[in-house]
Amino acid sequence: MRIPTSVGWLAASLGMAGLWVEGSAQVSTNDPGAFQEVSFETSDGGRIFANLYGRGSDAVVLAHGAAFDKESWDDLATRLAAEGYRALAIDFRGYGKSQAGRARGALHEDILGGIRYLKQQGATRVSVIGASMGGGAAGDAAARAEPGEIDRLILLAAVAAGSPGRMQGNKLFIVSRQDGARRTVERQFEAAAEPKELRIVGGSAHAQHIFRTGRGRDLTEAIVTWLGGDAP
Repeated sequence: MRIPTSVGWLAASLGMAGLWVEGSAQVSTNDPGAFQEVSFETSDGGRIFANLYGRGSDAVVLAHGAAFDKESWDDLATRLAAEGYRALAIDFRGYGKSQAGRARGALHEDILGGIRYLKQQGATRVSVIGASMGGGAAGDAAARAEPGEIDRLILLAAVAAGSPGRMQGNKLFIVSRQDGARRTVERQFEAAAEPKELRIVGGSAHAQHIFRTGRGRDLTEAIVTWLGGDAP
């Protein structure tokens, strides 16, 4: 089992005393697969825990689907770190140790909190990848974010966001051809403002489940390439 870098020798030396020290935002290893668990507060008073990979000034927030958690992004986060990104895979409120704030069901606050945490830690550009439930939350966050807070937005078979026409950023919608969510994704794409792109992939796998199929590698490559491309 991988051990987060934030609980390395420090946890070993303090664990017997029952102490916990929050890790800083710097991962102290060149291993792109290494991460540390960090936490941050949301604007409505929640506390969100996340795995932080890499040290780049370009950062990506990873927002999981309802059947997943922050660990589900490990392979993609490791790849992003190897490409020079800082990747923050969050656990939504109610998942793992993450705690809800005052606003009921406000998953978008968890994403906005992650964006602002990365900015505070020195990230100059932040993008968001959201899948299914996390994609809807990412869309809602992009509609509420301050101008320039979100650079790129990847919505992987996302549930419907409340105000797709207000979503910021250069937007990429991805869905499987036979996914039951396809029509919802297409309607959200139609309502979204430019710049935007829609990609239909083969098969019926939904959102993060695509990574577990034979198309998973191609999806990863498409995401990495698109994040690094020039905005239209």
